[in-house]
Amino acid sequence: MAQVSVVASDTRTEPHPDISVEVTDVDACHAAAQLQGYSIVYPLTDEPWGVRRFFVRDPHGVIVNVVSHKG
Repeated sequence: MAQVSVVASDTRTEPHPDISVEVTDVDACHAAAQLQGYSIVYPLTDEPWGVRRFFVRDPHGVIVNVVSHKG
């Protein structure tokens, strides 16, 4: 099952995702992003609402929330 969310917000100054992509193994995606030298703008974090995620900036400046549900 794939889930993609598009988010728009002009009211926050901290990095926020433009799009969210749910993956099966967020840790493997984080490791691959680091290996490729991508800009991680929000660290790999276990959130209190039950997800594990990080934000990465793509070459065009789009911030992607890469997320897995903990469970």
